[in-house]
Amino acid sequence: MQYFSHDGFELAYLDRQPASGEGDPVLMIHGFASSHYVNWVSPGWFKTLNDAGYRAIAFDNRGHGSSSKSYDEADYTPAKMASDAAALLDHLGIERAHVMGYSMGARVSAFMALSNPDKVATLVFGGLGIGLVDGVGDWDPIADALLAEDPGTISHARGRSFRAFADQTRSDRRALAVCIVGSRASMSEDDVARIAQPTLIAVGTRDDIAGSPDELAALMPNAKAFHIESRDHMLAVGDKSFKQRVLEFYAENPL
Repeated sequence: MQYFSHDGFELAYLDRQPASGEGDPVLMIHGFASSHYVNWVSPGWFKTLNDAGYRAIAFDNRGHGSSSKSYDEADYTPAKMASDAAALLDHLGIERAHVMGYSMGARVSAFMALSNPDKVATLVFGGLGIGLVDGVGDWDPIADALLAEDPGTISHARGRSFRAFADQTRSDRRALAVCIVGSRASMSEDDVARIAQPTLIAVGTRDDIAGSPDELAALMPNAKAFHIESRDHMLAVGDKSFKQRVLEFYAENPL
């Protein structure tokens, strides 16, 4: 891991070139309570992209993984996290990149496309459909579950799931509880319609969090929906068909 500083945070990142030499860069932004390793290294994305000749880059969002933490919800807006992603590209001297986000990372990617359109060549939204506009459910019980002293007292099913995930990844649960409040800003239909980059919206057919990829694609001028068959929100990210479709999408939309 390497580190760079931005907006008062020390942010950890991983940057791997393909064996063939310099490849087009793909910047990956992970989901809530995850990390670069959990979302992108462990499920094989770094290997998939490197093997296909792409430069794979991912970082730990502020409040996550090996990056520094804050306990102020104002630090966790999608716009501020998008500024971290743009700052990493500047740090690496990269003018334009493919940008791929999963769940919260897809939301951050959308905000980055509007704030730094020249840096974002294409977009992949994984695990986020019309929920970008409509919201993705009631997250307050998840914040409560993250802060519960005894996980055995958690009755909310999704809260239990995210608490278990946070414990498994040894995350700073207090930082995550603050992040989940600050990071869930939605985007208006008008703003979504201004995202002009070629976009692939990929959601598992058993995902009960993301919302419809087709409905979101219909609002955007240059977007396509992809259904990841028989996958829920947690399992879709590593699906082989998802990886293959992304490689096809990049071949269709080179830098």
